[in-house]
Amino acid sequence: MSTSNQSPLENEDIRMHNNRYEAPVENSGPKESVMSESFNLKNVLQKLQNEKNYADLNWSGSFDEYLDIVRKTPEVTRNSFQRMYDMIMAAGTREYIDFKKPIIHYNFFDDPLEDGADAVFGMDIPMMKLVNVLRSAAAGYGTEKRVILLHGPVGSAKSTVCRMLKKGLEDYSRKEEGALYTFEWIDEEASGILGPEMTSFRSPMNEEPLLLIPDEMRESFLSEINKGLDGDFRVNIKGELSPPCRFIFNQFLEKYNGDVTKVLQHVKVRRMVISEQDRVGLGTFQPKDEKNQDSTELTGDINYRKIAQYGSDSDPRAFNFDGEFCVANRGMIEFVEVLKLDVAFLYDLLGASQEHRIKPKKFAQTHIDEVIIGHTNEPEYKRLQNNEFMEALRDRTVKIDIPYITRLNYETQIYKKDFNVKKVRGVSIAPHTIEMAAMWAILTRLEVPKKANLTRLQKLKLYNGKTLPGYTEDNVRELRKESKREGMEGISARYIQDKISNALVNAQNSNRGSVNPFMVLNELEGGLKNHSLISNDDRKKEYRELLGVVKQEYEEVIKGEVQRAISADESALQRLCGNYIDNVKAYTQKERVRNAFTGKDEEPDERLMRSIEEKIEIPESRKDDFRREIMNYIGALSIDGKKFDYKSNERLHKALELKLFEDQKDTIKLSTLVSSATDRDTQEKIEIVKSRLIKDFGYDEISATDVLNYVSSIFARGDTKNP
Repeated sequence: MSTSNQSPLENEDIRMHNNRYEAPVENSGPKESVMSESFNLKNVLQKLQNEKNYADLNWSGSFDEYLDIVRKTPEVTRNSFQRMYDMIMAAGTREYIDFKKPIIHYNFFDDPLEDGADAVFGMDIPMMKLVNVLRSAAAGYGTEKRVILLHGPVGSAKSTVCRMLKKGLEDYSRKEEGALYTFEWIDEEASGILGPEMTSFRSPMNEEPLLLIPDEMRESFLSEINKGLDGDFRVNIKGELSPPCRFIFNQFLEKYNGDVTKVLQHVKVRRMVISEQDRVGLGTFQPKDEKNQDSTELTGDINYRKIAQYGSDSDPRAFNFDGEFCVANRGMIEFVEVLKLDVAFLYDLLGASQEHRIKPKKFAQTHIDEVIIGHTNEPEYKRLQNNEFMEALRDRTVKIDIPYITRLNYETQIYKKDFNVKKVRGVSIAPHTIEMAAMWAILTRLEVPKKANLTRLQKLKLYNGKTLPGYTEDNVRELRKESKREGMEGISARYIQDKISNALVNAQNSNRGSVNPFMVLNELEGGLKNHSLISNDDRKKEYRELLGVVKQEYEEVIKGEVQRAISADESALQRLCGNYIDNVKAYTQKERVRNAFTGKDEEPDERLMRSIEEKIEIPESRKDDFRREIMNYIGALSIDGKKFDYKSNERLHKALELKLFEDQKDTIKLSTLVSSATDRDTQEKIEIVKSRLIKDFGYDEISATDVLNYVSSIFARGDTKNP
């Protein structure tokens, strides 16, 4: 496509910057004026910092003071499932109907924390299933004893969902409604109970302070503290102290001859802030090769340097509770590619999920409170189904399918999030470029319709909410039901993103100011040859054929836009509509029409009426019905005191545009664009059409010229059917 309308200045600007990461920015002024402005870092930081917030997040107090907090806000004692569920619900929801099915959209998965950076689109049904599992677990109905397994093809946003949950927990723990607490031991006398010359000892697993209440006292304690509480939530205590805290508790208990109140005076409760960077409340485990896998990465290991300090490797204070299960306590642990775990690791995972316990080396089973989420791809999951040794794991997982998106609007949103005017500098993206790439991705994921008269492209449009003759919402639901594997195969969003990036870089390197759909589609096709996940030649052939379908659809789209740009003369459309309505009125009422030029009454112009009606495929046998419908519609409006506007009738509007386009296309002589010889009058008309493309359809100067050149080549070769 030609770029002749790009100015030399624009070419030079791009040429100077085509090897830089960012596009050129305008000079903001003389350098001296910027340098002369003073910059006081201290003042800036003082304005930004929030001393009250810092004090709240670093609160510490006695065990009694913590009990006062529990009485006022019992939710601080929530377990990990309850906290995660409340976190998601706190972001709000909205409900809508999708093909007669009620759907709940959870705003949390729009990633409001980072302005949608990790937002997932078109995932409302999988996210509903996930939230239902969390809700059940929060209520203690049994799913809290299961591993949540996110299962889907490569690049279907499984990791993104986990990342959002982690970010959410970090943020929620910093808010008043998401506050949680842990404790540390204090021994100002340095009596040796905490260790030689030690005066403080933090809970190594950030445990809930109420675990310090001995088992025999818990029933009475809970009865007392829950008395008179408003709302449905009730404080509960489940689990035991970690080995080192249990050891220290017993040492102090012995020192004070069983006086628990004096033991608790050595406890300082403090606010706990979940942080993946600080390894507090969040853990991530990713399998390595079998030779390097070690279960201590999950449960911790003995600190041999501390053995000399504490005198024995069986002293729990000499153990590092820094395994991923330990650091994730009170929050969440993510297992990346969980089904690649060595079988020996699975026993740790089974105990952690079913019993909420882990087995550190040389110590008793230790209680944990955390949401366990793993994710896996299709090949690993198939291996799980065929492995009898994995039967115990299969029985303890709740599988949630995270398929690829199968709705065009949502898929397009993914790419527009990354490729927009704010992020892409120095080169523009022509209208429909993102949409056509997304369309191809969706087509590769859809199953071939079982109905012979339905194409994959038509199926895509139905899924996207477009109506087609003969298909109701019930029909679309049936299509979805019969396509059980839809979205579990096909091209990933990552591949599309990579190829769009390639097209942008190539455009910048070649000093071309715009990227159009053909450039991206060519990149997509070129990458199929070496696609690492597609080895089947028949599948590659199928995907190439689908690229052809998309290119054909794009041609239809731009032909339609050029047609509308040509026929966008409002006054001409009004005149044509008025003429048509006058003739239809006379025809239906069996009257004659006054010819404005000759002043004589004439028969209704059948040729005019049919030339318009044929544009929307109204057959001869149905013309009378269509004309009566139009007149009845106008009459109904008149009764309500409203005037008829052709734009309110979509079919008539389209017919008028097509008729006007047919009448005007020859006067504009689009086909002459492929040659260098155009007269002044024609060029002026083409500039008007171009300006309409820019104003009404979002093109810029380069992409509008490209589209007109391409559509004119279609006219030049005579392919003018249904523009």
